[in-house]
Amino acid sequence: MKLGKDILLDFFRINIAGDRARWVKKTLLALPRGLRVLDVGAGETPYKKWCVGQTYLAQDFSKYDGAGDGIGLHTGTWDRSNIDIVCDIVSIPQPDVSFDVIICTEVLEHVPDPVAAIAECTRLLKSGGIFIITSPFTSMTHFAPYHFCTGFNRYFYEKHLAGYEILECAPQGSFFTAALQQVMLVPRFCRRYAGILGAILSIPFILPLIVFLRFVMLFDSGSSELLCFAYFVRARKK
Repeated sequence: MKLGKDILLDFFRINIAGDRARWVKKTLLALPRGLRVLDVGAGETPYKKWCVGQTYLAQDFSKYDGAGDGIGLHTGTWDRSNIDIVCDIVSIPQPDVSFDVIICTEVLEHVPDPVAAIAECTRLLKSGGIFIITSPFTSMTHFAPYHFCTGFNRYFYEKHLAGYEILECAPQGSFFTAALQQVMLVPRFCRRYAGILGAILSIPFILPLIVFLRFVMLFDSGSSELLCFAYFVRARKK
């Protein structure tokens, strides 16, 4: 039986990972060719295929295996075979100002010291280089035990990217889409934590709320300032 996310997320087309991938793809393909690109915390290197005509290197600490400690959300499998540089993100063995572009997607929440990670990326990035960042505004426990922060708001980037010109800091989603996602996940997590009966019984209660949230989303006039899924950041080092 398909319940919760399997049906409702598909029906209402909330595709957080897909939206993020499309933004990163557009950003990477807009870059000129012949650049040196470092993908920090690259994981399974999903963006390598869009670094067309670039010299691409992938860095990761390569300890996550898909299972983690079993708590929260996990992928089940995780391919670490395409990582070029295995090291801590705050100590990457590459020369100063040696990259034109640094990609850091869905990484900072998994780093014990995200400010130090940004500083290391800044060390490696050339003047005029582009820093591409995505990370959640708020997130559930995932990839544990390597999950240290639930997310970051725009003020975090404005503070810690002080040596950059922020070209783009775009919210993904809004208060209402974030609320809609949580409501639609109720059956899935009822099934996981409270049993199948709870999952089945939850559906008649949440369906009216889902319809209501979809309706008010049509009139949203800036609720992303309160809550959103994530921020997509593109910055140029001064």
